[in-house]
Amino acid sequence: MTRSADWDSIYQASEQAPWEAGRPQEAFVRLAESGLLSGRVLDAGCGTGDHTLLAALHGAEATGIDCSATAVGRARRKADERGLKVRLEVGDVLDLGSLGTTFDTVVDVGMFHVLDDEERRRYVDSLTSVTEPGGTCHLMCFSDRQPGALGPRRIAQAELRRAFDAGWEVAGIVPETFAIAPRFGTQAHAWLATIRRAAL
Repeated sequence: MTRSADWDSIYQASEQAPWEAGRPQEAFVRLAESGLLSGRVLDAGCGTGDHTLLAALHGAEATGIDCSATAVGRARRKADERGLKVRLEVGDVLDLGSLGTTFDTVVDVGMFHVLDDEERRRYVDSLTSVTEPGGTCHLMCFSDRQPGALGPRRIAQAELRRAFDAGWEVAGIVPETFAIAPRFGTQAHAWLATIRRAAL
């Protein structure tokens, strides 16, 4: 992404970025325990890798990509410490085709809501290019139910449906909570969307 230096500077400034809870989000733990993070899994905007490693721990062939080299470096160290085999790449979520492979499942934990309108369009196109027909994207973003203005853009359900209206089906959107870094509170309102790539 064009703002990769900005994201890297945030990771360099702190051992824990504002959006990191130091553990996987509970909603994704439940998905993993239900067997829904399986096959070839992509963690788009993986940060320091908590959800990439979660998928690998549950038997997935897991790949994470993030524009921050600092974040990816931390993710690789975590993987080594835990003895987990994963692929972690520094790259652009708007050009996922550069990974040279396709995926059965995509997880987006806080990526969508940092994108502007033009980037959203390119992001969905990028996801489409690497998600197998019939594959699933599990996407969690800040909700328009979250009060105040601190943090990322708030997303309405209708915005998610519009963004994925071509080649995808929004199977469901449910309210969830984001765990965040303790110095910013404990949690924030979120949506968890289940979005399926149209089968051929």
